[in-house]
Amino acid sequence: MPCSGERCRRVWWSAAAAVVAFFFVVFVAAAAAAATASMYDDVEVVWGGDHSFFFMDGDGDALALCLDETHGSGFRSRDAYLYARFDVDMMLVANNSAGTVTTLYLMPDDVPWEYHDEVDLEFLGNVTGEPYTLHTNIFANGVGGREQQFRLWFDPTADFHTYSIVWNPKHIIILVDGVPIRDYRNTAARGGPAFPTWQKMRAHGSLWNADDWATQGGRVKTDWSEAPFFAYYRGLRVTPCAPSPGVAWCGDEPPESPWFDQQEMDAAALSKARQEHLLYDYCEDTKRFKDTGLPVECTIN
Repeated sequence: MPCSGERCRRVWWSAAAAVVAFFFVVFVAAAAAAATASMYDDVEVVWGGDHSFFFMDGDGDALALCLDETHGSGFRSRDAYLYARFDVDMMLVANNSAGTVTTLYLMPDDVPWEYHDEVDLEFLGNVTGEPYTLHTNIFANGVGGREQQFRLWFDPTADFHTYSIVWNPKHIIILVDGVPIRDYRNTAARGGPAFPTWQKMRAHGSLWNADDWATQGGRVKTDWSEAPFFAYYRGLRVTPCAPSPGVAWCGDEPPESPWFDQQEMDAAALSKARQEHLLYDYCEDTKRFKDTGLPVECTIN
């Protein structure tokens, strides 16, 4: 069934009706936060306009992205930032989501691929009853390959959960419901690789098909008889770096800035989350790097 035009709207309203009571309850529990974060005002749909819908969630709004056999959809924040904390609530594709990828990522505008920075959270769908995998990666100056994967400790399709990226000159922290799961530190001054420090980035979200690799290494393909697929986003909150007195912009903010210190994390919570939920860490993949040795940032950290 295609995800475009009036037919998609009817399918979407049918799906939305099943969760409208849930949306109302969740909104009442978080009305103050939702009232200050409008998806319609804060983001713009940049592809798949006929496969995305803003809708009311209590007194606030949310964005539904749709995927069918023709294509998916995606959005980005209206503003770009150099250092910030990004938080967004997401509810992922339910039931048989094999082959689908729902994303939250940071990326700059109009920077050649070979030089671009990027911070990726990709939620890899699975067959009904099997858990999602959260795939993370970090690019700096066009170089990625810094994958870490996690198994979420809840059903991300049954409720909204908050996913966060903290980005400053010291490190990039990825959090799930306030729990840190990844801390990628800036080791450039100690001989490590480049770190994202000069490209302003926007928050992006998307829903697309990647059944050539996303589920069980590509062995399980998307079942298009289950389409259309929907993922929901709500309440994008951005806390940008505010330059200190006498500092012209955040790119000149000294690393010892109090703004960066307040973004520190709970190291014990990070350690616990990684012990219980980490599936893959490139820094532990000695087989992959048998000829070159582990990347230098792995040994520094």
